[in-house]
Amino acid sequence: QVQLVESGGGLVQSGGSLRLSCAASGFTFSSYAMSWYRQAPGKERELVAAITSAGGSTNYADSMKGRFTISRDNAKNTVYLQMNSLKPEDTAVYYCNAAQTRWGLKYNYWGQGTQVTVSS
Repeated sequence: QVQLVESGGGLVQSGGSLRLSCAASGFTFSSYAMSWYRQAPGKERELVAAITSAGGSTNYADSMKGRFTISRDNAKNTVYLQMNSLKPEDTAVYYCNAAQTRWGLKYNYWGQGTQVTVSS
């Protein structure tokens, strides 16, 4: 049974920090690129950050670059998102995603999301 379970969300003041975690099970975590997406009310889901399967490369949306850091621990089957200098516009549900394409077969899994609310 494939599972991605996010945790660490909550309410924080502007300028504060949160660390999100996503615990994976039921698939070969080390073979998948991992990413964080977010979706605010009335907006489309957007990419926040991504990391390659071995953790050798990362990518961030421009608005998050310099404030957010994605990392992974393949031994723990966990991906993290460290969020600093949070702003009210960061308020959203944050989702963990696992993705792989191998020999024409596509695999794509999503977590249930965790709410992040940043007060002004």
